[in-house]
Amino acid sequence: MKLHADTQTTLNTVTAYGPGFVEINRQRYDTSMLLMPEGLLAPWPVAGFEALAPADFEALLAHRPELVLLGTGERQRFPHPRLTAALTIAGIGVDTMNTAAACRTYNILMAEGRRVLAALLQS
Repeated sequence: MKLHADTQTTLNTVTAYGPGFVEINRQRYDTSMLLMPEGLLAPWPVAGFEALAPADFEALLAHRPELVLLGTGERQRFPHPRLTAALTIAGIGVDTMNTAAACRTYNILMAEGRRVLAALLQS
């Protein structure tokens, strides 16, 4: 699905997504990605949902998000609470949804000026 912003922005914006890819600022990525409105735009070196470990979520603390959106690929899957415990203890919300929904939600929260971090899995 193609998404179009109403105005030009310097913020990291999801401009399209589909099976196995996400497009950010009109550049296509076929790997799992981490992104925040300002600054963070990087591959997320996670092999897939089954490979998620507590350290993957603990590393997100360094970016000081107020909310983490976990996109779990084509279907919604919920990580065990022990995986996201570091975020919960730090008072950072974690919302889990499929990657397409996470892309849409990220754009809305980003446009509202929220400090949201999208962790988007492709598999």
